[in-house]
Amino acid sequence: MSLFAAPQADRAKPSSVVEDALVNHDAVEDLAETLQQLLQDLEQNLPDGVVAVLHGTPLGHPLHPILVHLPLGGWMIAGMLDFYPGPKSEATERAADLALTLGTVGAVATIATGWTDWAGTRGEARRTGLIHGALNETAFLLNVGSVLARRRQRRGLGKLLSGAALGLALAGGFLGGQLVYRHGLGVGQTLDHPQG
Repeated sequence: MSLFAAPQADRAKPSSVVEDALVNHDAVEDLAETLQQLLQDLEQNLPDGVVAVLHGTPLGHPLHPILVHLPLGGWMIAGMLDFYPGPKSEATERAADLALTLGTVGAVATIATGWTDWAGTRGEARRTGLIHGALNETAFLLNVGSVLARRRQRRGLGKLLSGAALGLALAGGFLGGQLVYRHGLGVGQTLDHPQG
């Protein structure tokens, strides 16, 4: 059995086949191991209680899944307003810009909690989480670019950037679903994150 072999029952599911093809590579494993060690070292230098809050320990529930709704909701609303085929108005454009901006600002805490949870993962979940995070952080950066482009009256470029970002965020969301439903991340596991 190879290092990256999935359980027999899992391999039959199309979602697992896609995930395995994306993440089961030595280069992804090496990068995940290096980045995870950096994050764990960073966590050691944070004030007491910060990591527990980022995990959602005071809530008794992981914080990342709660926060995900703000960026995804904002980005999806902006996408609907930007690309709806009906007539556009200045009010519609302002609403799209506001939704995009709120979603992008909300992504900052979502990113912090996601990487905090990821710092305690192992195996395929760690590799999947790395790709999940990379897709979503790329979406975040594209949306920052979109917000800036819109403020400079470059709406076409802004829509292009946020449209691409939404596609990446949805792909990242697929992998986030795999982390929960296939690997059980956040289901009683991240709250027991090792602190050292």
